[in-house]
Amino acid sequence: MIKEIAFTKMHGLGNDYIFVDCTKETLPNPEANAIAWSKYHVGIGSDGLILIESSEVADFRMRMFNADGSEGEMCGNGTRCIGKFVYEKGLTKKSSITLETLAGIKVIQLTIKKDDAGNEYVPKACIDMGIPVNEQLAFRSNTPEEMIDQEFTVDGQTFRGTAVSMGNPHIVIFVDDMAQVPLAEIGPKIETLPMFPNRTNVEFVQVTGKDELRMRVWERGSGITQACGTGACATAVAACLTGRASNKSIVTMDGGPVSIEWKKEEDKHLFMDGPATTVFEGTVWTVE
Repeated sequence: MIKEIAFTKMHGLGNDYIFVDCTKETLPNPEANAIAWSKYHVGIGSDGLILIESSEVADFRMRMFNADGSEGEMCGNGTRCIGKFVYEKGLTKKSSITLETLAGIKVIQLTIKKDDAGNEYVPKACIDMGIPVNEQLAFRSNTPEEMIDQEFTVDGQTFRGTAVSMGNPHIVIFVDDMAQVPLAEIGPKIETLPMFPNRTNVEFVQVTGKDELRMRVWERGSGITQACGTGACATAVAACLTGRASNKSIVTMDGGPVSIEWKKEEDKHLFMDGPATTVFEGTVWTVE
């Protein structure tokens, strides 16, 4: 059945998603709608679709679909945007929000400000991304073996990668010169290597200063994106594990920077702080 759906387009550092408030209505066939709506020129244009739902175990629940229709476990930039959405839409008055995801429950701490007219708004948020524990640090096989700064080969090229999970899989590859990386060519080949049975997000990273990291990403299911929140977190973890940065770092992506702190010696939780922006709102017809 075709129906008209209200949506809000939002982004975190250019990583843009279509958000639908499913606390009020049901969206049929989100996989097909994610594909159709994410297309530029003939759709809304985005990196994917995010549904905001009610939850029995948290304040809200997130379902995230990539531009190819596949469902992802977690989305850091999307999570910050959800915090902004639910507060500014009056769905909550909490400044600390819990969010159910396929990667577990995340905590969003909102930064709340007032504009010149006295209206409250949320320019950014800090997310407790949880613990990147050892059992989650590798996706090379179905066993929890670690892959830290180890060699692997793609099309005759040898890379050194660190596999990290932030609830979803990442392979972080450090390079000397980001400009020399053919991301559009090599990204999809690494994403679909047999050593990653669930496919993987791919981050290429250059150390640009003390605790400063420049990252570009090939996102699983979406391709090159302006930013990736979980990818930035995975990058910070990999840099810390390999001695390239401390537990606090700035990760700058094509869309801009986020601040990452990994409390590795305390409760082991990792925190990401960055902006969330509303682009526009509208209605769209669902696909059959």
